[in-house]
Amino acid sequence: MAAARVLLLLSGRPVSPSFVQSVCRLLGAGPGLGPWATHCGLKRGRLVLSDRPFPGASTRLPLQRPPFCPFVALDQQLRDRGAELPTNRGVDLGVAVILQSSDQTVLLTRRTRTLSVSPNLWVPPGGHVELDEELLDGGLRELWEESGLQLPQGQFSWVPLGLWESAYPPRLSWGLPKYHHIILYLLMVSQESQQQLQARIKPNPSEVSAFMWLGPDVAAAVAATEDGTETPRHLPQELPPSVLTVELAEDGGARPLALPVSTLLRTTPTTAEGKERVSSGTKFALRLWLQHLGRSPSDYSLRKRARRL
Repeated sequence: MAAARVLLLLSGRPVSPSFVQSVCRLLGAGPGLGPWATHCGLKRGRLVLSDRPFPGASTRLPLQRPPFCPFVALDQQLRDRGAELPTNRGVDLGVAVILQSSDQTVLLTRRTRTLSVSPNLWVPPGGHVELDEELLDGGLRELWEESGLQLPQGQFSWVPLGLWESAYPPRLSWGLPKYHHIILYLLMVSQESQQQLQARIKPNPSEVSAFMWLGPDVAAAVAATEDGTETPRHLPQELPPSVLTVELAEDGGARPLALPVSTLLRTTPTTAEGKERVSSGTKFALRLWLQHLGRSPSDYSLRKRARRL
């Protein structure tokens, strides 16, 4: 087995979780939805996690999984199907960048339909952390590879937001999982405005088919749609009917496109399909971003009720 990218300290003992084991469960997560406060050591090319403080822990972050996380069910019910799952792999490490402009909008990209993993999903730029790569460097590299954006030193600040246990396929009803990651979400706050950043964006068409900038109000509505529940049938009146995106054309150009907000409010379906939506992990990251701004998805619900009075 390759060197462990995610290492757990359980009762002070280092443990490399296997591919089929739920990281949240190993760290003591109960049956609830979380998140669970987790002590983290952000090492070069590696993440060390524990449910209690340890020497070398640099921060404490919320860790969450979707309510339909397949690894919970695998832990509980499907040990006899272990032969169908990878036996020589552990849990991989990924990083995703929530890039905030100076005017408080964040960048999301839509993955191309041709990708084998998570096609047609709206996500922040991100991907695998390389061996011996600093986590911040990995985030900056993925941002550049997918969006063409390079953030000059001294013109941005950053902070780790949270951790997400990710599987693909995301539900057992789609099939047994082939990928298992812990995703570290990093918030990078640029000193440049959305307009300045957009002028420099050059998306990678092999990975990105569209991009958009999301403001706090729409982000709050998206983050408030919990996966595992039905998509709202009626769009809240306070939301705009659409948001402006930029879609990449086959000829290499780009064109503006009005994307219905209802598309962003879709939840993870029970059967495999390629419908455009925002990923579950991205909704979690948007909730953390709003909390960083001093807001939360519940603020949107409160404002909606206040307008009705």
